[in-house]
Amino acid sequence: MAFPEDVLADEEEIVLHLRPHWKAAVAPSLVLLLAAAGLIMGWVMLPPTEGGRIGLLMVAAIMLYYGARYGAHPLLRWRCTEYVLTGERLLMQWGILTRERRDLPLNRINDHTVTQSLLDRILGSGTLTIDSIGDQSAVLAGVPAAQLVQSTLYELIELAPADEEEAEAEEPADRPRQRGSSSGRRSR
Repeated sequence: MAFPEDVLADEEEIVLHLRPHWKAAVAPSLVLLLAAAGLIMGWVMLPPTEGGRIGLLMVAAIMLYYGARYGAHPLLRWRCTEYVLTGERLLMQWGILTRERRDLPLNRINDHTVTQSLLDRILGSGTLTIDSIGDQSAVLAGVPAAQLVQSTLYELIELAPADEEEAEAEEPADRPRQRGSSSGRRSR
């Protein structure tokens, strides 16, 4: 599912568009395979009698439950989670049936940390924790290329204040200068 372009401002460009690392899909995929294997084993091994059909229905119900709860649901959640980094903000979007989106302006971010386990270091992923002004934080779990994402985020944060300072420096040049002191008194 592509990120909707209509949520971006007119001149806002996407710098990074990510979804959680593929390692998050490995365990749910294995659960789905094991559930399918258990269902097939039950169909092959149970006798074609009345008791065998009841046993097969029980095995099918258990395998469908575990396959849906621990296999399909985490896979769908992984597929429907997106992280988008633009020049102005970080957008996080998740949800299967209901969609939730959170925006975090880059000028409000004051700290970002990458945490990596040994497996994360081998795979190049990590957890990016972003703290912002006002005790808000965002945790992006399983970010692929976590070091690159952190570096890009740092560069964008450093560029954002420079753009604001340039805009403030250009504003006084556009305004006509007032003569006299600002205290309201005239000099004689």
